[in-house]
Amino acid sequence: MKYLHTMVRVSDLEASLDFYARKLGLKELGRTESEKGRFTLVFLAPPGNESAQVELTYNWDPEVYTGGRNFGHLAYEVDDVYAFCQGLMDKGVVINRPPRDGRMAFIRSPDNISIELLQKGAALPRQEPWASMPNTGVW
Repeated sequence: MKYLHTMVRVSDLEASLDFYARKLGLKELGRTESEKGRFTLVFLAPPGNESAQVELTYNWDPEVYTGGRNFGHLAYEVDDVYAFCQGLMDKGVVINRPPRDGRMAFIRSPDNISIELLQKGAALPRQEPWASMPNTGVW
């Protein structure tokens, strides 16, 4: 068995691409548009780790997606969780669960999909402002 990808339905393809590609840093690997099926599929992955793909599925006919949290979450390992979270905050992304422990943080996509950010290797030493930063919303 081989992992292929995780599919996430999105309600606004441009907002989702801005989040996943421009803010989170995933690279677009491919795109399929089906006029007959009225959908667009966009495959993204972390640079250098193309086997960890996420498929954004955009249905052209409007749908309301609720309960994004019931999906669970996507998880990505990062070299420096503090620096990565700071970069996201600088781009306007809310850090819902800050990396207070130097190990783990959570953010959410425009469709409320939880994304876990995990420190590569051992946890970093606790540091401010992260150590005392409260949660924002749900994660």
